[in-house]
Amino acid sequence: MKKKILISLILVLTTSNFLSFAQQKVPTISFQTNTHDFGNINEADGLAVFNFVVTNTGATPLIFKNVQASCGCTTPSWPKEPILPGAKATIVVSYNPQNRPGHFEKQITVTSNADPETTNLHISGEVIPRELTVEEIYPINFDGLRLKMSQVTFSSITPTQKLTSLIDVVNNSDKLFVISFNQVPKHINAKITPEIIPINGKAVIELTYDAAVKDDWGFLFDRISVLINGNEYETNTISVSANIQEDFNALTPDQKLNAPKVEVDNATFDFGIIKSGDQASHDYVLKNNGKSNLIIHKVQPTCGCTIANLKSPIVKPGESTTISIDFNSEGKIGEQNKNISIISNDPSSPKFNLFIIGTIQ
Repeated sequence: MKKKILISLILVLTTSNFLSFAQQKVPTISFQTNTHDFGNINEADGLAVFNFVVTNTGATPLIFKNVQASCGCTTPSWPKEPILPGAKATIVVSYNPQNRPGHFEKQITVTSNADPETTNLHISGEVIPRELTVEEIYPINFDGLRLKMSQVTFSSITPTQKLTSLIDVVNNSDKLFVISFNQVPKHINAKITPEIIPINGKAVIELTYDAAVKDDWGFLFDRISVLINGNEYETNTISVSANIQEDFNALTPDQKLNAPKVEVDNATFDFGIIKSGDQASHDYVLKNNGKSNLIIHKVQPTCGCTIANLKSPIVKPGESTTISIDFNSEGKIGEQNKNISIISNDPSSPKFNLFIIGTIQ
C-alpha cells in the first residue's frame, strides 16, 4: 500500500515538473506600451512613425509569425529573426496621412509563438490637412481656365421648376481670359461673373435650368461649350443633366388613395429566336386600376432599334391602353435585352420599364 502511494506521488511530481518545464519553454512577450497617440500630425509631413519596443521575457526564442494592420494606410515592419530570451526588438509602425484629414484610430495585430498567440497594438492621432494646390481645388482644366467641376446634375426637378447650380473657376494661365458660351439650349441660362478674368483671378459660372421651357420628362442630357477669348474647343464643355419628374411628396393621404395605378399584363416580351434583319412586334397592355386618370407622360425606348407607339396617353380608371413596339434586329446578333422606359403620374410607380428579350441568329 505504501509502495502504491509512493508511486502515485512520484507520478504527480513528475507531471507537475513536466508541465512547469513546458510552460517555461513557451516564450512570453512584453511591450513597453501597446498604444501610441501621435497627437496632431501634418499631412504635408508625410509618414508618421512609431517604434513599439518588445521584450522576450520568456526562456525560449520569440518568433513573430505575422504583424497585420487593419488598414492599408498603416504599414508595420518587424524582425524576422528569433528574439532571444531577455532581448529587445522593435515593431516599426508607419501611418500614411495623405488624403486622410481628421481623426484616426488603427489596430495592428501581432501573431507570434508566445502565449497568448496574438497581441493588439493601437495607434491614433489627428491629421492636419495640407493646403491644397490650385490643380486639386480646380481639377478640370480648360486650357488654363480651371473649374471645380464640369458636370452639373439636377437630380430631381419638377416640370415647372427652375434650379440653379454654380461652378467656381480660376484663371490659372499667364494671360487675361474673356469667357463666353456656345450651344446653350433655350431651357438653360448660362452666365459667368465676371466675364473678364485676370491672371489668377476667379469667377463663377451660373447655370439655371428651366424645366417648363424644356417641356420633357425623365433623364435628360445637354452639353454647353465654354469659349475662351472667342475660341471654341471640343473638349471644353460642361455637361448638364436633369431628371424631370412629378413631385408626389405634396400629395395628401386622400389624394394617394385616389391616385391612378398602372398595371401591365406582361412587362417582358420574348421574341424567341429570329434571324438578323427580321422584325419582332408586340403590344403591351397597360391598365389603370386606380381611381383617377392615368397619364402616360413619356414612352422612351433605350435603343434606336425599337419604335414604340402609345395608343392613348390618358387612361380612365378601369380602362386600358396599348404600347405597340417594333423591334428591328438589323445588324444585331446573339442574346438581346432592350427596355422601354415609361413615365406616368402613378405615384407608386412613376417610372418603370418594359423589356424586350430574345436571340438573334
